Amino acid sequence: MFKGSNVALVTPFKNNKLDEDTYIKLIHFHIENGTNGLVPAGTTGESPTLSHQEHEKVIELCVKEDIIIIIYNVIT
Repeated sequence: MFKGSNVALVTPFKNNKLDEDTYIKLIHFHIENGTNGLVPAGTTGESPTLSHQEHEKVIELCVKEDIIIIIYNVIT
């Protein structure tokens, strides 16, 4: 089903807001270095603290790249 490297992507913040520029740089870093899939809002600890809008935004930014597998981490 899944193979290779699938990374829980850290969500960078600056001034208490999602740092979209740095987030996109992280996505490109992983793509350029052979990562097979990303897990936005993954298990790096920030997921419970993100608002619903922030969750949607980190997924949206990953989807826009349309290059690799995206695994959304659903936590209730």
